Amino acid sequence: MLIPALQISDSESVGLEDGIEQSAYLTESKMNESKPGDSQNLACVFCRKHDDCPNKYGEKKTKEKWNLTVHYYCLLMSSGIWQRGKEEEGVYGFLIEDIRKEVNRASKLKCCVCKKNGASIGCVAPRCKRSYHFPCGLQRECIFQFTGNFASFCWDHRPVQIITSNNYRESLPCTICLEFIEPIPSYNILRSPCCKNAWFHRDCLQVQAINAGVFFFRCTICNNSDIFQKEMLRMGIHIPEKDASWELEENAYQELLQHYERCDVRRCRCKEGRDYNAPDSKWEIKRCQCCGSSGTHLACSSLRSWEQNWECLECRGIIYNSGEFQKAKKHVLPNSNNVGITDCLLEESSPKLPRQSPGSQSKDLLRQGSKFRRNVSTLLIELGFQIKKKTKRLYINKANIWNSALDAFRNRNFNPSYAIEVAYVIENDNFGSEHPGSKQEFLSLLMQHLENSSLFEGSLSKNLSLNSQALKENLYYEAGKMLAISLVHGGPSPGFFSKTLFNCLVYGPENTQPILDDVSDFDVAQIIIRINTATTVADLKSIINECYNYLELIGCLRLITTLSDKYMLVKDILGYHVIQRVHTPFESFKQGLKTLGVLEKIQAYPEAFCSILCHKPESLSAKILSELFTVHTLPDVKALGFWNSYLQAVEDGKSTTTMEDILIFATGCSSIPPAGFKPTPSIECLHVDFPVGNKCNNCLAIPITNTYKEFQENMDFTIRNTLRLEKEESSHYIGH
Repeated sequence: MLIPALQISDSESVGLEDGIEQSAYLTESKMNESKPGDSQNLACVFCRKHDDCPNKYGEKKTKEKWNLTVHYYCLLMSSGIWQRGKEEEGVYGFLIEDIRKEVNRASKLKCCVCKKNGASIGCVAPRCKRSYHFPCGLQRECIFQFTGNFASFCWDHRPVQIITSNNYRESLPCTICLEFIEPIPSYNILRSPCCKNAWFHRDCLQVQAINAGVFFFRCTICNNSDIFQKEMLRMGIHIPEKDASWELEENAYQELLQHYERCDVRRCRCKEGRDYNAPDSKWEIKRCQCCGSSGTHLACSSLRSWEQNWECLECRGIIYNSGEFQKAKKHVLPNSNNVGITDCLLEESSPKLPRQSPGSQSKDLLRQGSKFRRNVSTLLIELGFQIKKKTKRLYINKANIWNSALDAFRNRNFNPSYAIEVAYVIENDNFGSEHPGSKQEFLSLLMQHLENSSLFEGSLSKNLSLNSQALKENLYYEAGKMLAISLVHGGPSPGFFSKTLFNCLVYGPENTQPILDDVSDFDVAQIIIRINTATTVADLKSIINECYNYLELIGCLRLITTLSDKYMLVKDILGYHVIQRVHTPFESFKQGLKTLGVLEKIQAYPEAFCSILCHKPESLSAKILSELFTVHTLPDVKALGFWNSYLQAVEDGKSTTTMEDILIFATGCSSIPPAGFKPTPSIECLHVDFPVGNKCNNCLAIPITNTYKEFQENMDFTIRNTLRLEKEESSHYIGH
């Protein structure tokens, strides 16, 4: 985690002599040495409080070796300290010597709340001179932003929520604790940015955020995470970068994995007893299809096979005594055209439902009322939880990336749920040399090749093609598998699916109607256009006679009696050419996409996945790249200024490079992957002549120069020529 320092005002600048600095720190150390055996009674060196309250002050950390105790939030929000070490060094990456210096700096600053020294946090508002301890800031309702530059605002300059009109005359419940509150935005009362009727206590939100973590903290009403988290961070809610607390409990869901295995019929015939279960025999236990909490041996209830339905006596009584008894069907969708969306949602028990009959009106309602509207990044991160710590190294030849990937993924020792490591090798290299490669660069190159391969047809929006050799080699399955692996392991957005291909995957080919744009064959497209533009029955019949052999071959000949028959004919031709013709490749491709549960997620959350499968990522901007790259080492202020100016120049077209070039140079990707970068892209300022991109670590080292002109020339020259050389090396295989 990068913790940048806030700009320190002149009143906070400290010029203590060495003797004063040493005495200030020794005083604090002696306070902690007084009770060396009890860390609970040791005071934080910043706020001088003994409290151990993680929800308010963050975790209390004691380093006995250095006689040092700090609250995490006190350390995090201090204005004059940088995280210069790795996460495991010092205290959360803050070096001990830096903490000492910050304590000494703060010892000269008086808290404007308690009037005691040691106020390490300053308000970032221009010309505001207020400094305070973290607990004192909480007491006076200051706001601390745990994001970006980790800014702090005093009670006069803190951000507020602005409500244009207040139509709430009565109290509303906090949607977490359900206690009634006055719906007026204040420090202690916050409103959801995405749901106007959602109000919260600040304390309730903070506890919820700490328990849920960044992956599960979202609006309690609409389940939105992006907009909601951004606003809550602005208003000073700390959202820790961790998994939810309930996910971290060992064997927390163990009971869900247990099956009921006992025969409960009145007379059990099994000599081995009621608890005996022998799969694939007459003594296999079958559970009640309604409640699942009663069972029977197949032989004890005269069941011929495990597939037969069986209800226990209690459930059977309820079913037969109800006035609306129908023969039991699971997951039945209503047939009435008047059914409401709410009814559909009640019927839907799982995204794993078998596809219903084609053209069902209720199915359309079900889609429109889908409760699965979630952010695709979150969905991919959840799929990523399947990835184990065990790693599998893939040896990839960049000059032949397709065959390298095929060999790697087809290897019998390859497991899609293993973490992927990439090593680049050179073909016909007698020395067997290899060097570390970037996983995300490899996946990005693989997706580029796949998009331009003969497995797909079309210009921008692509459908599956019919390639007999690819079918023979099972390449459509491999393509689906590669796409699934790429998405889960942090690869780029494919962005080249046509809406027709996407709808076939989600709703089934039988519920999808292709359009003329899906036809890439020029001759077939011309036939369709001619039929569609026919103005008389005679013209239409003439066209059909000309295309008789083709229409007979594809089984689309039909009797023409009226001009409107042309629309059904066009529909038949489109259906054959785009869907029926590629049925076998489609089924194979779909099987590959089931890898790691990706297809199931796509079918459950179509709106979310459509954005990355059918659309290219948004264009990069100076603002996006500036926020994407973080600074992990003590920066050179001048170089960082040049960096920001350079990004703006690139965006304004005043440079020979593009935003995408910069990202490729540093990470190997031309866009931000839907699941984000791992590790987060970072920047280093080094005394070097030219920039250096480390794609394995997503790190960009920028040069420290005397002038901006020299900085831009060095950046342009290096990035442009590096990418040109890489393109020349790979130009012969991208289109193969």
